[in-house]
Amino acid sequence: MIKKLFATTLAGAFALAPFAASAGGHGTCTNDVWNKVMSRGKIVVGVKADYKPWGYRDTSGEIVGMEIDMAKDVAAKMGVDIELVAVQSSNRMQFLENGKIDLMIATMSDRKDRREIVGIVGPNYYTSGTNVMSPKALGLSSWEDLRGKPVCGKQGAFYNQIVEERYGAKIIAFTGNAEAKQALRDKKCIAWVYDDSSIGSDLSSGEWDEFEMPLTSEDDNPWALAVPSKERNCVFGRFMSGMQYQWHQDGSLIELEKKWGIKPTQYLVNYQERMKDWLAD
Repeated sequence: MIKKLFATTLAGAFALAPFAASAGGHGTCTNDVWNKVMSRGKIVVGVKADYKPWGYRDTSGEIVGMEIDMAKDVAAKMGVDIELVAVQSSNRMQFLENGKIDLMIATMSDRKDRREIVGIVGPNYYTSGTNVMSPKALGLSSWEDLRGKPVCGKQGAFYNQIVEERYGAKIIAFTGNAEAKQALRDKKCIAWVYDDSSIGSDLSSGEWDEFEMPLTSEDDNPWALAVPSKERNCVFGRFMSGMQYQWHQDGSLIELEKKWGIKPTQYLVNYQERMKDWLAD
């Protein structure tokens, strides 16, 4: 109750502040989604269910992972319940703008074209690059080794087009990661192009011992969460910006990396240093 009262009070303060008076220069903030969430006492968050360990289903079918813990923290700070909705790269922005979800925390890279569709707010909470997973027996050593070859990918991933255009790979896009990786095992492609953080997690799981991540990662790109575009510069957007700032400052994201067995990233270390309280011991 106290947390919800605090979040409501905070919302009121934001609503009266000058910076919350305009939704990105396109009119007055109505804060419809924020108010809806607070009124019904529940936030609906779009998360991944096929991207271990950031978001995946455990043996009981429950969606768990690093981003799920982040989403639960948001709900706790707002003082509301949470409902998780599994999204894909191909539908996550559509779900957010159509109102099927209130917030999206779903391993999405921050890109200019995406900022034109959904309400991305910073500071970015994570980062990763593009790489491939391939059989060790193939001995891939250069991105050029992909030219003219079939490469498995996931629908909606921005790097599919980049790898096609830059290196001439023939991308075979699948709906989900499980299908793409099974196709790799079935030798329907010579490699699976994806996010290096996810590939690293797979390789450390012990289930892919005959595979490797042989290339130098490219196109390092920060990850972004998003609120509906009309609430980017309103209460909801400002609140989520503050949540990310706090996660960086207090080291929560670094602790979540440890909890979920994710290889430590220098990005989070650097961000915590930048945002630390200069008066703290």
